[in-house]
Amino acid sequence: MRLQRTVTVQKPLDKVFAYLSDFTTTTEWDPGTVKTVRTSGDGTFGTEYLNTSTFAGRQTQLTYVVVDLVPNRHISLRGENKTVIAHDTMTFRKVDGDTEVTYTADFTFKGITRFVAPLMKPAFTRLGNEAEAGMAAALERL
Repeated sequence: MRLQRTVTVQKPLDKVFAYLSDFTTTTEWDPGTVKTVRTSGDGTFGTEYLNTSTFAGRQTQLTYVVVDLVPNRHISLRGENKTVIAHDTMTFRKVDGDTEVTYTADFTFKGITRFVAPLMKPAFTRLGNEAEAGMAAALERL
């Protein structure tokens, strides 16, 4: 399952990248996130984060690792727990003086969850819409 949203703000690209590439800020813009803590690293390649989120009334934790990072261009993280593998990528670009951020989240479900996942598509779509609005609002406050 894939969610992809694009947000454009009138903020400097380097400031937007610095904010979003610190994955602990998810608590400020992702409505499903309860808490994200950096458990190792300095924000660059190999940095690990423990993300606690609520989805469909259940709380879950994923360990995310930064797997690719090009400053002011993109960051990719891989999250995993016993039921899902998530690949989150944010790409950044200047557009007529504004900053455009495209956030893509790909989910691969494991075990029995992969059979129920298609039924959760409306909930994932709602979550994507809420995260897009939350990201736009947080970036406007920068």
